[in-house]
Amino acid sequence: MAGTKKLRIQDLAKIREKTKSLMAIREGEGRARVTVHMGTCGIAAGAREIMEALLDEIGRAKIQDVIVTTSGCAGLCNKEPMATVEIKNQPPVKYGDLTPEKIKKIFVQHILGGQMVAELVLGVGSETMY
Repeated sequence: MAGTKKLRIQDLAKIREKTKSLMAIREGEGRARVTVHMGTCGIAAGAREIMEALLDEIGRAKIQDVIVTTSGCAGLCNKEPMATVEIKNQPPVKYGDLTPEKIKKIFVQHILGGQMVAELVLGVGSETMY
């Protein structure tokens, strides 16, 4: 991946601060929560670019009721970068093989419009481990 900048701890702190500045409401009161999976495998696959594209779209739309969080590996390393969209009263939707263009489409169609982007869906619903 020539030309790709390495992600440093300072970069994660900047992303966290930028995310906090866009989340003007408390968790649970937003229209949606988006989790970008940023484990080592996700970061290596481009999760940082997915996070930046998502935050840019939220900023451009000037909305403050979308909660953006991060998580570690979701266990599907070959499908990274991934994100999970949760909308109140709907099952969570996990998207994979993301690009900045795909997350923009998910933002417009699913997060703002309420319709999941079926061709990008990896799974719907919560995983349960016993």
